[in-house]
Amino acid sequence: MTSAPLAARLSIPSGPLFFPVTAFGPDGGLDLDAFRAHVRAGVEAGGAAVFAVCGTGEFHAVTPEEFRACVAAAVEAAEGRVPVIAGAGYGTALAIAYAKLAEEAGADGLLALPPYLVKAEQEGLVRHYRALADATSLEVIVYQRDNAVFTPEAVVELAAHPKIIGFKDGLGDMDLMQRIVSTVRGAGTAGSADFLYFNGLPTAELTGLAYRGIGVSLYSSAVFCFAPDIAQAFHRALNTGDDETATRLIDGFYRPFVELRNQGRGFAVALVKAGVRLRGFEVGQVRTPLHEPSDQQVKELAELIERGRALLAEGAGA
Repeated sequence: MTSAPLAARLSIPSGPLFFPVTAFGPDGGLDLDAFRAHVRAGVEAGGAAVFAVCGTGEFHAVTPEEFRACVAAAVEAAEGRVPVIAGAGYGTALAIAYAKLAEEAGADGLLALPPYLVKAEQEGLVRHYRALADATSLEVIVYQRDNAVFTPEAVVELAAHPKIIGFKDGLGDMDLMQRIVSTVRGAGTAGSADFLYFNGLPTAELTGLAYRGIGVSLYSSAVFCFAPDIAQAFHRALNTGDDETATRLIDGFYRPFVELRNQGRGFAVALVKAGVRLRGFEVGQVRTPLHEPSDQQVKELAELIERGRALLAEGAGA
């Protein structure tokens, strides 16, 4: 963990945000050596931050002991080159317990996942995330999705907390997201001017142009796990205004990838993990209740990756 504030380290989008998969061995247990290799490769490929044991990293499927070990391994592999943010979720008590484990393991911050199962009113959600932020020294990014959906006024309350530095949207309601950004910007409260926003949809590149239009340039990239060259090319295009390249990659790679991902529930994790194996990292299979894609679906993924790289070559030639 470095002394520089997390918000400052994330504010300039130097590359896609890297959400590594969690590596399991043939016996189903953690494979920390494979995990370190996967994280190290992502950092060296230009990932701007490592989000360890979050959604793509199967937070739901690991024990607290495994969680701490993975976060520590990510910190070790990152070597201070980029920040490491760990997932924290479930109810308030368990979320705080995971936050403390992440702090002990050397993480730089937390991605606060939605509470488990329950649907709460805005007052309860705000109290939950403020309690989580109060529990450790770590800065917190709140993740909106599923049963954690916020009004703009609630996000203003969250942004006023000195350790809640950002808001990640996995809902995809552009009207709501625009109103959140505008309301927080206009609130003028402490922290509102520097508050960070992230596109957190499962394949964020597909909606990258739309989110950029409302001022959201930070995003998580699952594709970066298994095709960092394609992900980096899209990131450069998005952030330099090269919409021709961005659109070419959306039409030829990202849209077909999303259509393949949508063939199975949980494929936002399982298909990504299959892609990491195609890249040569023995990260194992997903844990239940998720399931593996079929051999045919993995073949289609491999062909799609090659098509994406052909698009990059065509763009370079042009």
